[in-house]
Amino acid sequence: MTSPQVEYVGFAAKETAREYTLRVKQPTGVSDDFTLAISNQAFLERRVRYQDGPDLCFLKLQRELAANVGALPSSYLSVSDDEIEAYRTAHTPKPPQRRPKPPVPE
Repeated sequence: MTSPQVEYVGFAAKETAREYTLRVKQPTGVSDDFTLAISNQAFLERRVRYQDGPDLCFLKLQRELAANVGALPSSYLSVSDDEIEAYRTAHTPKPPQRRPKPPVPE
């Protein structure tokens, strides 16, 4: 069984949120569009970067589709502050580990 494909369609900057449109194409050929919103405040407060918006929405939609097997989630979803924080934590580069210097031969 082939899984559905999710593709990024685009975004619209609204008054209170940036809305991302994603299209889910079923193996049967049926397509459904979903709109996922991230508050403008999250971008302004630098809790999420503009270039990370589509990926964050893609991951949320994948979770929603997996949680609603056999039924489609709502066509309009909002990304919560907790989801933004979890994404940011998972995608923040870790500081390099310092290795001890090898002993100098005498």
